[in-house]
Amino acid sequence: MVKKLHKSTSAGDPSAYLSGSVKDSAQQIWQAGLGAFTRAQAEGTKAFEALVKEGTAIQRKTQAAAEEKISEASNKMSTMATDITSKASGHWDKLENIFEERVAKALGKLGVPSAKDVKALTARIDELSAAVHKLSAKAPAAPKAAAKAAPKAQAAATKAAAKPTAKKKAPAKAAKPVASPEA
Repeated sequence: MVKKLHKSTSAGDPSAYLSGSVKDSAQQIWQAGLGAFTRAQAEGTKAFEALVKEGTAIQRKTQAAAEEKISEASNKMSTMATDITSKASGHWDKLENIFEERVAKALGKLGVPSAKDVKALTARIDELSAAVHKLSAKAPAAPKAAAKAAPKAQAAATKAAAKPTAKKKAPAKAAKPVASPEA
């Protein structure tokens, strides 16, 4: 710029030179601005694309980290829930046992037989029933003889009841008055 200014000075009119140099300077400033804008636009697009790529990479990293943290938290929560569930079921089992014991104790005080008592009685009845069947199979004549003897015994009992049991009682002796020693 300075060189042009020196060349023009030697060639002619200073006012024309000044207006031409201002015009040339303005033209150069305008072109420099356009060049800067074009370069900024081209490089800005490249820079913008580079920033988008970096942002995408950072977003993927943060999403992966967030998913990892969520997974860890979920695992911890499920572990805690399992622990709490097992503890709660243990407490419920204890409570149920205590309740069953107290109910059994109360029923025992009232004289209500337990399931064990009923099973034991059922087993005893089965044993006795089997023993009766064995005995009845071994001596089939005994019940018939007993059946024949029963009417005879009943008839004898009836006759005995019909006999008068009148024994004559001796008359009661009259009591003698006892003399008293003072008389």
